[in-house]
Amino acid sequence: MPQALRSGSPALFKRTIALYLKKWRLDAGLGQKDAAKRLDRTVQHISNLEKDRLPNAGDLELLLDLYGQADRIPFMRELLSAAKKAKSWWTALSGAVPKWFDLFLGLESGAAEIAVFETVLVHGLLQTREYAEAVLRGNPNLTDEQIGKSIEIRLGRQQILDRETDPVRLWVVLDESVLHRPYGGAITMHGQLKRLLEMSERPGVDIQILPYDAGPTPAQEGGSFKVMKFPAAMEGDPGLVYLDLLTGGQYVEKPEEIAEYERAMTRLRALAASQTASRGIIRKVMKEVTR
Repeated sequence: MPQALRSGSPALFKRTIALYLKKWRLDAGLGQKDAAKRLDRTVQHISNLEKDRLPNAGDLELLLDLYGQADRIPFMRELLSAAKKAKSWWTALSGAVPKWFDLFLGLESGAAEIAVFETVLVHGLLQTREYAEAVLRGNPNLTDEQIGKSIEIRLGRQQILDRETDPVRLWVVLDESVLHRPYGGAITMHGQLKRLLEMSERPGVDIQILPYDAGPTPAQEGGSFKVMKFPAAMEGDPGLVYLDLLTGGQYVEKPEEIAEYERAMTRLRALAASQTASRGIIRKVMKEVTR
């Protein structure tokens, strides 16, 4: 089991088990009715197991036997046990994580690769504490306590870049306008731009700036998005795309739609300045900020 998966959250384990159950059922040429009959349960129950409900050990073994995957029973029992024992690192920050974002945090924590296009803010995995606080204080509905917990969550997310084994591979394309939005004032922005330079020098982290003169892009009508890919051990997992909404988040999980975003990301990276040129753009803005 890869480190990213071994240290995953309950949400990540549920997704992994559900994907395996669906994949192996389809590989066996069986419908949900066939699986439901074997367990003497409803089709809805099978549907739930292939989405977000954990099976019990007995049902898991019956299904794997039905699907011709009996040799995978030990591995799947290990996943099931891990799912029941797993605890999210952000659990202690009670009340700070809505249910929809809990799922996102769980998936992000287990991702192997993340590709991001940002049009408004520096991506959360790259934010400084001061910048994060300035951004969060832009929401008048948050209390000081909520802001404090949200900052800890945002900074805690960054630990996936520092895993000793299997750290996440991060690609970020920032629209140049992001560098010119003075969240928190000159000192805060200078510190944030310095952080971008430092992070861009790290192995496994690519940061590119999409300059103003880049012209039309394949994402100009869709805005910011994140593409996540998971460890190779999660066979058949197509990954997903996450979109931030004002009232929550949206997941894109159809393979053909994920492929569209991947093509858009490839094009954006081609249009953006190289890493070296991007550092030059960031340094130029840093000088302007401190004038």
